[in-house]
Amino acid sequence: MLEKLSEKFSDIARSLSGKATISEKNVEEAVEQIKLALLDADVNLRVVRRFVNATLEEAKGEKVLKAVSPAQMFTKIVYDRMVGLLGDTKQDLQLRGPDTQSVILLVGLQGSGKTTSAAKLAHMLKSKGRKVLLAACDLQRPAAVEQLSVLGAQIGVDVYKEEGCKDAVRVASNALAKAKHELYDVLIVDTAGRLQVDEELMAELARVRDAVKPLESLLVADSMTGQAAADIAKSFDERIGLTGVILSKFDSDARGGAALSVKSVTGKPIKFIGTSEKMEGLESFFPERIASRILGMGDVVSLVEKAQSVFDQKETAELERKMSEEGLTLEDYLQQIQSMKKMGSMKSIIDMLPGLAGKVSEDQIDEAGMKREEAILRSMTKRERQNHLIIGPTRRTRIAKGSGTSVAEVNRLLKKFDKTRTLMKKMTKNKKYQQQLMGQATKGR
Repeated sequence: MLEKLSEKFSDIARSLSGKATISEKNVEEAVEQIKLALLDADVNLRVVRRFVNATLEEAKGEKVLKAVSPAQMFTKIVYDRMVGLLGDTKQDLQLRGPDTQSVILLVGLQGSGKTTSAAKLAHMLKSKGRKVLLAACDLQRPAAVEQLSVLGAQIGVDVYKEEGCKDAVRVASNALAKAKHELYDVLIVDTAGRLQVDEELMAELARVRDAVKPLESLLVADSMTGQAAADIAKSFDERIGLTGVILSKFDSDARGGAALSVKSVTGKPIKFIGTSEKMEGLESFFPERIASRILGMGDVVSLVEKAQSVFDQKETAELERKMSEEGLTLEDYLQQIQSMKKMGSMKSIIDMLPGLAGKVSEDQIDEAGMKREEAILRSMTKRERQNHLIIGPTRRTRIAKGSGTSVAEVNRLLKKFDKTRTLMKKMTKNKKYQQQLMGQATKGR
């Protein structure tokens, strides 16, 4: 995400990093490059002007020109301004306590990802202990109600719908009555969209809003529309009254125009971003973390949080014990591949590492190779995965056929696994030996 912008900012930072001192001319040149990068990223023109003028004013002061490390100080100023542009701080959902209903209204244009975002949000709130009801009020788009029903069943969340009904206000009102009667504490209302903002759409949404009196009215906007997302948000806010924005398809946004324009143009915070097609692919929006990614600093905090949500501490400790005492098995290897997949694509993980954000392209990452390895492992029996030494020529042929790969690829995986297993065993033994030495040294003090 935001690869193009990140790459340009990294180039600007590199051009300054080699200079012992920075002149006003250097600053002006760097700011001009920033302006071009933001315009190329499809950021709103007025937003770019304000950003550039404020950065130039602060960067030309003595704080930068006479700093010990002027390039770093300049980067810090750009970072602070970028965080401000994105919204300063993370904005949480404003929900009532679990004993009373909180209504969330989702609005947006057709194709923006409202229905999927509704299910993702329901999944997130359910994981936090909330009892959620989804209301299928998109009665315009064919199969929208069915899509929400399927997603609701997938995540284990109830969906309120009325077959054959064409009155969105009635469905929303009845959904709210059901939520109150059956003690659901969050009602998420999925509404209809159009291909463009029109009077009919706004009138219907206003009636639905008045019927359910939402605590949160969130616009779902497609990140790929760039600064147009900010204009769409402004139109919806003027008629409906927004409390925030969800940027869908954020993982596919290489430019960043939507993220960098919405808050400044509308004054409404971005609350969530869609980071994958999976139901887990909705994340809270942290301005400071996104600013770090744009400037090529990575996002270690988000990476650690993702890892903590996927890797169980007990399982990790048990894996470490097995690596040092018994050795890694193919069963463990498959489990680790599956856990890594839950964290997202390899590209998204690499982009969170400092110094690598935006520098590794999709072409340089062999995602297809990982899928082939998983297919090979799944074609093995559990006994084979627990003891890879029994996998002889006949078994290898069967595994290759079952996984749609070749015997050569099966051989390559087993050879790679053997090397990894030996290396891991050495590393864990080394670590234990170092810990013992440290313990002895501490006791000797």
